[in-house]
Amino acid sequence: MTRKPVHLALYDTWADWETGHATAHLALAGFEVRTATPGGRPVTSMGGLHARPDLALGELRPEDSSLLILPGAAAWGEGDALAPVARTARAFLDAGVPVAAICGATAGLAREGLLDDRAHTSAAAPYLAATGYAGAGRYVEADAVTDGPLVTAGPTEPVAFAREILRLLGAYDDKAVDAWYRLFHHSDPAAYAEWTEAVSR
Repeated sequence: MTRKPVHLALYDTWADWETGHATAHLALAGFEVRTATPGGRPVTSMGGLHARPDLALGELRPEDSSLLILPGAAAWGEGDALAPVARTARAFLDAGVPVAAICGATAGLAREGLLDDRAHTSAAAPYLAATGYAGAGRYVEADAVTDGPLVTAGPTEPVAFAREILRLLGAYDDKAVDAWYRLFHHSDPAAYAEWTEAVSR
């Protein structure tokens, strides 16, 4: 089965650790992962890694994608520099194409009004409340939350974030995802055999 690519939005100060589990295991499941940046320019992560993108954010079309992933970044808290990224997320959700946001990216979605009517989580409820958004009543205290085509998570939950993405895209069946999560989040040695058996079927 041909799968549309997954798109990872990158911007200066993106948080390196937040999306690696998701992108690595999506790639292993047969998804092409492509990067997009504002203006198509090279960017530098919080950890000093330099990324040269596959395309410009403005070239992204929801119909060409399986998912848009938005990592956190210091830049989400620095004015409106990343507002175009949040508007891209709106276009994806309006088209019914999934979006996954973690850490600071959830604040960007909150400012864009995309969390007002959807269950969601983040680093903490007061963090999102500071954006002045209208969705505080939909905040969920959980490691990661999926509501329809939207996945959200806080900065300490990259494995749970990946778990929700893998489930949402059907990258693996539920048994495999459960074993994967127990292996990578809980270091459960019994889960390794279950994981390898599940993905070899």
